[in-house]
Amino acid sequence: MQDSASVPTKSSSLSLWTKDFMLISLTNLAMFLGLQLLLPTLPVFVDHLGGNDSHVGMVIGIFTVSAMIIRPWAGFMLDTKEKRGILIGGLTLFIVSAIAYNWAEGIVFLLLMRFLHGLGWGACTTAAGTVAADVIPRPRMGEGMGYFGLATAISMAVAPAAGIFIINNYSFTHLFLISAALAFFALVFSLGIKYQNIIQAAANAPKPTLYEKSALRPSLVIFFVTTTFGSIVSFLVLYANQRGIDNIGPFFTIFALIMLISRPLSGILVDKRGYDIVVIPGLLLLVGAMLILAASHTMWMFLLAAAFYGLGFGSVQPSMQALAMRDAEPNRRGAVNSTFFSAFDLGIGGGAMVWGILAQFTGYSLMYAFASIPGILALLTYIMLGKPKRLD
Repeated sequence: MQDSASVPTKSSSLSLWTKDFMLISLTNLAMFLGLQLLLPTLPVFVDHLGGNDSHVGMVIGIFTVSAMIIRPWAGFMLDTKEKRGILIGGLTLFIVSAIAYNWAEGIVFLLLMRFLHGLGWGACTTAAGTVAADVIPRPRMGEGMGYFGLATAISMAVAPAAGIFIINNYSFTHLFLISAALAFFALVFSLGIKYQNIIQAAANAPKPTLYEKSALRPSLVIFFVTTTFGSIVSFLVLYANQRGIDNIGPFFTIFALIMLISRPLSGILVDKRGYDIVVIPGLLLLVGAMLILAASHTMWMFLLAAAFYGLGFGSVQPSMQALAMRDAEPNRRGAVNSTFFSAFDLGIGGGAMVWGILAQFTGYSLMYAFASIPGILALLTYIMLGKPKRLD
């Protein structure tokens, strides 16, 4: 289906809360709710199927690797061909694979479905981020991405705990069907968006590419950040169980509630005061969170780590996404999102696999201590590669 033109008038050019922005934000929220139901519960499902820590890392990792594979192609298509089709196609793959998890009786089939799910996730999230960038006014990009990214915080506030509740009180079948239903709601929301036409670049303008070089700096920072996140989504539930905590759901709730507050505030602060005041403290908080996790034996220590990580991640992630998008030409936004989220995926997937192997030799506590190292590398990368100023 051909994308429709959406040209803002002068009086509305700086308006953020338009119909299209609200619809793409709702689409993003439903997508992330469907995903976050699965993040803390799939490791338990792997254990249910007879898998080990390495299998957990593979199940998390193959999802992010397949998402990373599809993102360059999706970004190129978003810049040159079609936006609606990429978003709807990705959501359709999400729905099909989530339903198919019900038929998994072994690790191999589960890995195949995770690969398919990752393809859908990579396509729909790259498309959603690009559509959001289309409808957010450039001077309000930090604020807009902060609100758009609230989908992650809101979904983490309810979905992980809800997922754990569902498998403890109902079944994995209920879990997978609810995840698929949420992706279906995302698809319904996406149908109401008035998509912008593909903007034809001037003859001397850079051509659309699979990756965007200008986004490499924030993408490298987010790669190190999400490497730490890979340890949380893959092994936190198993680590907490080892510490005698059967329901670690409140960790994700505190983490998400702190993010819910920090994301929009950090976006406004970035637009007004620049990136340093948000990013540097945020990265230090991430390092502190990993070290607290390594020493955690009680619920309150886990919750303290959640607060640190939520404030750090909620500050750094939308700031890096805004930095990646702020100077992008309209015909390069798909490539920017592809580059940024490929690094995001590679950090989670690569981290999950590395931490899974490491945990078998060191145990979870020491693994989380090592997981502070990528946070330090993210801080060094941000400082050494140059600290951007605010956009006037």
